[in-house]
Amino acid sequence: MLNLTPKEIADRKALTINPCKTCQPVGALYCALGVHKCMPHSHGSQGCVSYHRTFLTRHFKEPAIASTSSFTEGASVFGGGSNLKTGMKNVFDIYNPDIIAVHTTCLSETIGDDVGSYIMDFDMPEGKLAVHTNTPSYVGSHVTGFYNMMSGFIKYLAESTGTKNGKVGIFPGFVNPGDIRELKRLAGLMEMPYIMFPDQSGVMDSPMTGNYEMYPKGGTTIEEITALGDAKHVLALGMFTSTEPANVLDRKCKVPYDVLPLPMGIEGTDELLMKMAQLSGTEIPQALEDERGQLVDVMLDAHFYHHGKKVAIFGDPDTVLGLTALVLEMGMIPKYVVTGTPGEGFEIKAKEMFAKFGMEGCKAKAAADLFDLHQWIKNESVDLLIGSSYGKQIAKAEEIPFVRAGFPVLDRYAHSYFPIVGYKGALRLVELITNALLDHFDRTCADEDVDVVL
Repeated sequence: MLNLTPKEIADRKALTINPCKTCQPVGALYCALGVHKCMPHSHGSQGCVSYHRTFLTRHFKEPAIASTSSFTEGASVFGGGSNLKTGMKNVFDIYNPDIIAVHTTCLSETIGDDVGSYIMDFDMPEGKLAVHTNTPSYVGSHVTGFYNMMSGFIKYLAESTGTKNGKVGIFPGFVNPGDIRELKRLAGLMEMPYIMFPDQSGVMDSPMTGNYEMYPKGGTTIEEITALGDAKHVLALGMFTSTEPANVLDRKCKVPYDVLPLPMGIEGTDELLMKMAQLSGTEIPQALEDERGQLVDVMLDAHFYHHGKKVAIFGDPDTVLGLTALVLEMGMIPKYVVTGTPGEGFEIKAKEMFAKFGMEGCKAKAAADLFDLHQWIKNESVDLLIGSSYGKQIAKAEEIPFVRAGFPVLDRYAHSYFPIVGYKGALRLVELITNALLDHFDRTCADEDVDVVL
């Protein structure tokens, strides 16, 4: 006879089942794609970079370019220095980038390749540059690799002349091009001069023109990264993704910074705009006041569909915390909040949010996997699931409405063009969440109840 009583899930330290993350080089590659005329370079085997490129291409539905050191058995034993130098020469000769961004893999990290020394020994073509960072695949997650690559660019390129340029650096975090475009729009409306780094807009959402461009017009330029050293301030969005690069810039060039949550929902966007107003000396324009009012109006209109509904949220730590803040503002209960990226700060921050809204019985876990989440849901079900495409099997098995948000979204199209940050992004999320709940209601309710409820 089956035992259907809820069971506590034992902690697993040596085994991950159905991961809620991917490896560091994926994040490093995506970061490098946000730099203009940059070729990401994977210092490892061909199979590694093929996976990383495919992963990003499936999410963005755009080609994710990258080169590789193409390790063979010999390089794996005796070191990949020769492979790296030959590869960099070929890349500069054939593909002519302005800069190569080298990241390591588990293979090159395990054998202990000193990539910095290899780059120093390389005969760099005139006017060309190379940077590197260490991204062991078996440590951290793609979020870790993303901020490590950001830090690598800053260490190599950012310079202080001693004269501030009046610009504000915006570190957007691990977000889609649509989110970056929205952040740019907000900065423009606030009349705040800025440097966005990295900037995948115009690169991973480039228009179809009929002609393939290996280096589209988008991306943060080398000159802009250098100029970060003279920025008057940095807004680091997402404490888990942007704090370390902001720290590196502060240590090197003495640029002060504020770490803010990803501006998802009302309070997060309010906080960002108030800080922009302080830095730019401008008032928040009426257009943004109107957008905020529209968001509040829609939340109030549909509150009886949201109120008290239990939600499970998983994905990247900053995105998950942003989504948690939004659903709390909507009157929902974030029953389970999970990220695959390690770091106890995630759980601390999530529990602070639960306490702020008087939520009891909610769980938060870092370095978790989707097996954990599924078992929790089996013990006590939820009304909605929010996260990447990898949650769809849980949603299908438990018959739970599912909203795809975050990274990666592999089985839907155009999502990366639309923001989930700012008031506009929150409005879109409220629409997706509300309609997912209503679609599920339509499928499961009795016909005679439809008109009564709606």
